[in-house]
Amino acid sequence: MKLLPLILAATVSVVGMTAAQAENSRIDKIKSTGELTLGYRESSIPFSYLDDNQKPVGYSMDICNGVADALKKDLNLPNLKIKLVSVTSSTRIPLVANGTVDIACGSATNNAQRQQQVSFAPTTFVTATRFAALKSSNLNDLADFKGKTVVSTSGTSNLKWLTQTNADQKLGMRIIPAKDHSEAFLTVANGRATAFFMDDILLAGLVASSQNASDWMISEKAYTTEPYGLIEPKGDPQFKTAVDNAVKGMMKDGKLAELYKKWFMSPIPPKNINLNWPMTPELKKVIENPTDSPNPNDYKM
Repeated sequence: MKLLPLILAATVSVVGMTAAQAENSRIDKIKSTGELTLGYRESSIPFSYLDDNQKPVGYSMDICNGVADALKKDLNLPNLKIKLVSVTSSTRIPLVANGTVDIACGSATNNAQRQQQVSFAPTTFVTATRFAALKSSNLNDLADFKGKTVVSTSGTSNLKWLTQTNADQKLGMRIIPAKDHSEAFLTVANGRATAFFMDDILLAGLVASSQNASDWMISEKAYTTEPYGLIEPKGDPQFKTAVDNAVKGMMKDGKLAELYKKWFMSPIPPKNINLNWPMTPELKKVIENPTDSPNPNDYKM
């Protein structure tokens, strides 16, 4: 994979898009090229990550593949090719916004700030910010972190919340921004940080996949509500309607529930660990009444 073009593409300003780019739908591009570009994450277990064969797999990847199948049928493109591009928390939004990636498939929080740059498909998971730490650290709540070093992943809403909370509550924490989730988890494992603040389901996946899972704890207290959705380009109603309808179709026909069972209630690669994470009432509510709302209050029971 040639990284330089992707890095350069990620630096293009969303504001700098030409009028022609804004007017043309991704549908037109997909029809002309016969190709759909999906962005994947390398360590967002179980949403989008690499298996033993370095193939992107996961709940969000399966949803994206379902969208691709729907586009093949709706656009009469049976030979539609799927191009896969690795993205990080920091590059996923710029790469969707500037046209390098059509849909980002991962663990992306839908919030009002991000909706100024991109759009989101209907919510397909609802999680919350918590922290993971070694049990021996005896950490229970934010007050225990005064003056300590913690870590979160660059480009995430969790890091933004953590930075703001640190300032508001005058905790004096040293916050390390990690490149990705696996690097952040390792930062705690090797003692460079006391805790990793992130979405609870991602923490659960990392802990379950670790060598000494019993040594870890995840905080009981939840600090934020995080609705997840596939990232779509902003200002492209034709493409958004096509993607959203595909996701809603999977909700209606039970496919999404099947995928949930596959990735959250069954053994998953590469270690065949079962996260045993039952579907929450919040997600059941969303499946019954699909929404792409960025407002956390809309997901409360």
